[in-house]
Amino acid sequence: MRFPSPLIEARLIRRYKRFLADVEMPGGEVATVHCANPGAMTGLAAPGSRVFLSRSANPKRKLPLSWELIEADGGLVGINTAHPNRLAEEAIAAGTIPELAGYAAMAREVRYGRNSRIDILLTGSGRPDTYVEVKNAHLMRRPGLAEFPDSVTARGAKHLAELGEVVAAGHRAVMLFIIQRGDARSLAVARDIDPAYGKAFDEARGAGVEMLARRCDLSIGQITVAEAVPLAD
Repeated sequence: MRFPSPLIEARLIRRYKRFLADVEMPGGEVATVHCANPGAMTGLAAPGSRVFLSRSANPKRKLPLSWELIEADGGLVGINTAHPNRLAEEAIAAGTIPELAGYAAMAREVRYGRNSRIDILLTGSGRPDTYVEVKNAHLMRRPGLAEFPDSVTARGAKHLAELGEVVAAGHRAVMLFIIQRGDARSLAVARDIDPAYGKAFDEARGAGVEMLARRCDLSIGQITVAEAVPLAD
């Protein structure tokens, strides 16, 4: 996924109200920017950090700047949780996720379960329909170990239960974690943050839901899905 225009470097002043952040622009002025991330962003919102912003081409947008990347732990980390679905779609289309390659068709946001929409539905090639739920991960409290979630997510637990039901109905279900950082060597469920999600994760895996995790390569020009990382116990 390439950014449509060069990102703008700034310094973070503060993140607040979940979806807002104040930054110091290169000329010294302070700007309020959109932060597309509802999570806790633990370790990724330190004042003074170098951040990178995109500018919307929509002249009617109230906040034209969006926070995309932060420099943390010696590298770039993507904080925009709107990107993982697109990153997953691009990687699947390119055949770079072998477990999800070879399907004839890919659809997005298909209704299923209890008033839910599956992020990606893969069909065709004489194989069971494959339901792919995509989650963003960027929490890292120990070097090399990415974790999900970074805050309580009842919605995430609901999705896991519904994926289990998909398997029971004879289809294939996959939970795909897209880790928006390049230093991840494995991924674990942050059970201390959300024990209910941990329980739902174990039940879904026991029901046959496949769990996949891929780290990303990041630069100020693009984000790409890179190699698989194992799930830690």
